Amino acid sequence: MKDTLNKAFNQLIDKLESWFTAIVENIPNLLLAIIVMAGSYFVAKYVSKIVNKLIEKRVSQKSISNMISRLSAIIVVGVGLFLALGILNLSKMLTSLLAGAGVAGLAIGLALQGTLSNTFAGIVLSFRKKIQIGNWVETNGYSGKVIDINLKDFTLREADNNTVVIPNKMILENPLKNYSLTTKMRVFLNCGVSYDSDLEEVERLTKETIANKFDQINDPEEVEFYYTEFGDSSINYLCRFWIDAESMLEKLKAKTKAIIEIKKAYDKAGISIPFPMRTLEFNTKLSLEDSNLNNKYSNN
Repeated sequence: MKDTLNKAFNQLIDKLESWFTAIVENIPNLLLAIIVMAGSYFVAKYVSKIVNKLIEKRVSQKSISNMISRLSAIIVVGVGLFLALGILNLSKMLTSLLAGAGVAGLAIGLALQGTLSNTFAGIVLSFRKKIQIGNWVETNGYSGKVIDINLKDFTLREADNNTVVIPNKMILENPLKNYSLTTKMRVFLNCGVSYDSDLEEVERLTKETIANKFDQINDPEEVEFYYTEFGDSSINYLCRFWIDAESMLEKLKAKTKAIIEIKKAYDKAGISIPFPMRTLEFNTKLSLEDSNLNNKYSNN
């Protein structure tokens, strides 16, 4: 029993001595690895600041620049970690870390497929010059002002002040109409006048009214006027004109103003805008015979 204990104690001493010897022999490598890790940490902070400044010049979204700068810092620290493990001759651990990172990355990618697609779509949208915060756009059945573009979603504020949040992936996969890319918009106005109206006078008065009420129109001939059909109760026409506007809200305001001014001009000139009328007649006098017949069918 005593010999067994002495043997085990000697083995423990030998093991500790071998560990101590290995530590002493690897102290230079350990110090170098620590220096590499510390240096990679400070280099990562410096690289992160530089990347952040460069991205902020191209991207208006703070969240995008922060994310890219943090990714660059993580990459620098990761390179420093791999170099430190190589200095310590931990190649097997380095290989295991790479394999584990690959498996973990695949699992995370599959689990967060939708989130990652929205994230990458948000990055792409942030670099697009044709889509900026403050633009008035129409996409996915919604129309409004762009108030935010982040890594998850695309946010619009509609004309009725409702907020619409759309996943970034849907913005990239569907058409988008940006009204703010041009400084002019065309207003379409449909109306009709009575059959006894002087059609030439209606055309002249309509063009003149539009030209006088919108400063950007200098000549009535700039207003387009076309009769379109003989309607049931009126002769219908289409009036088109350009306005200086960048949003649908301004277009709606211009159309409202045009309708009001045309109505005033027509009233003053005695031109009527007909509308269909329907008369409903209710006859509640039922004969006794019809009443008895209905009761007979209902009893059956």
